[in-house]
Amino acid sequence: MASKLCFALEVRKLLASGLMAAMILCLPSAAPRAADITRGSVTGQATAKGYDHPNQYLHIRPVPIAPNMEPVISHPAQDQQARQKLAALEKRFGKKPNILIFLLDDVGWLDPGFNGGGEAVGNPTPVMDRLAHGGLVLTSAYSTPSCSPTRATIHTGQTPLHHGLLRPPMYGEAGGLDGAATFPMALQKLGYVTQGVGKWHMGENQGSLPQNVGYDDFYGFLSVSDAYTEWRDQYFNPEIALSPGRTAAMQKMPFNHNNVHCTQSDKAKCVDVYEVNLTTIKNLDQDWAAYSEKFIRKMAGSKQPFFLYHATRAAHFDNYPNDVYAGKSPARTVYSDALVEVDDILGRLVKALEETGQLENTLIFFTSDNGPECEVPPHGRTPFRGCKGSSWEGGVRVPTFAYWKGVIVPRRSDGLFDLADLFNTAISLAGAPGAQAAKYVPKTHYIDGIDQASFLLADQGQSNRRSRIYTMNQFLSGIRIDEFKFNTVVQLEQGIFQRGYTGGFSGAMVTSTGGVAMINLYTDPKEDVSVGIRHIPVDVLLEAEGNRYREVLKKYPPVTKIGFGQN
Repeated sequence: MASKLCFALEVRKLLASGLMAAMILCLPSAAPRAADITRGSVTGQATAKGYDHPNQYLHIRPVPIAPNMEPVISHPAQDQQARQKLAALEKRFGKKPNILIFLLDDVGWLDPGFNGGGEAVGNPTPVMDRLAHGGLVLTSAYSTPSCSPTRATIHTGQTPLHHGLLRPPMYGEAGGLDGAATFPMALQKLGYVTQGVGKWHMGENQGSLPQNVGYDDFYGFLSVSDAYTEWRDQYFNPEIALSPGRTAAMQKMPFNHNNVHCTQSDKAKCVDVYEVNLTTIKNLDQDWAAYSEKFIRKMAGSKQPFFLYHATRAAHFDNYPNDVYAGKSPARTVYSDALVEVDDILGRLVKALEETGQLENTLIFFTSDNGPECEVPPHGRTPFRGCKGSSWEGGVRVPTFAYWKGVIVPRRSDGLFDLADLFNTAISLAGAPGAQAAKYVPKTHYIDGIDQASFLLADQGQSNRRSRIYTMNQFLSGIRIDEFKFNTVVQLEQGIFQRGYTGGFSGAMVTSTGGVAMINLYTDPKEDVSVGIRHIPVDVLLEAEGNRYREVLKKYPPVTKIGFGQN
């Protein structure tokens, strides 16, 4: 006990003196041999040898690769295996691999069958399950707390603190990707055809339009599902829908009310295709699926690889099921019906890839933009604490898998994966691995993502990410390394209101924890017991990692393009 307290006190002295880097640097680059360690217990000298497990890096120092990039855990052997696979594929197909990101909206970790939901919660997901079981299921994949910040994080490889979209813009509010460096822009330079389909919600000003941030073509809507429907519905919002004057005012709100088509031929605007209303919204996901299918089939004979970003409308409230899918889920809720529909749509896209001979040269990455929205039922499910709008695990740990026929070995991994990593990983697959991603951004741009190509592709690949930085609104809200999470800012779900789900975006207080609010996510996934005092050696290592990232924020200061009132 004395030695443990001594260690903790010495590290705290370093932290207090501002020398947190010194503590990190003294970590070994590899674990010492078990035989060299004297370990004991309250009953005397330990005789059990103990085990080191994959994807656990608390004791390992990450490797810096560029001044404006996160350090990585180095895995030379798996990097080599991944590159060998990619080289063989390029020789076989004559081009770099295709990339398909299939992004759901407000779908919880427990909704798909591959994470224990599916039939058990009244919405079978056979296509998701088949692909997940044939690929790599990422059990610790992370979004941000809400949709626009996550979508911007995917595209920029940055946390919201760096890209500046701290929350979703609503009803034409200013703020978006304008001026950002995105990975579709990098892919265009690397010879890719880039196609966006579905929900955008990353700004409607000219500089933020899809064709101006890396897309050759975009077909979808620019705002968010409820912006087109809630004020029209006399059951949900009679105070607007049953007032002609108020309805007229909503129709004049400065957001695009239509499904649109955006192309490189017109940088100034997108072409309106049809209005999104209570009738047309029922067919949006089917319309978008047909557009993506057509694109996939068109690209079959192309000498260029493609990137397809397919972002579904489902299952963001309010859900208005397509007539074919109304009541098709055993749960018969509009939410579960929407999940059944998008499962079928995923199957259609995979079938198009298979029928055109492109499936074996395409990475399919499936995920959700945040955890379940819990303020408007029916909604998704999560086994963790919290929901959309918070950085509790329920708000940001999302159902995720990577599938690549014949390339990714079927397995599950709890290695850390942040959706910011898609930025680096896509650029890596396109031929610019590791530190080369920095060539595609300004030097003032900090890349929070990490190249995870070898994690996905190597047969027993491990995560290249040591830690996961949590953000919420304008705050750095937590740090995770291995199974341990240190919360610095949290949402108090019942801080204001006492009835219903009072977290999310309404009725929640955000507060600094102040003390040692550390959780072991393996033993306490509900995040309701602190273990910080019992495990001080772990606590100080997580605090040091938080201080390291605060130094990053000093060199690359936070940006606010759109935020909350306190900004």
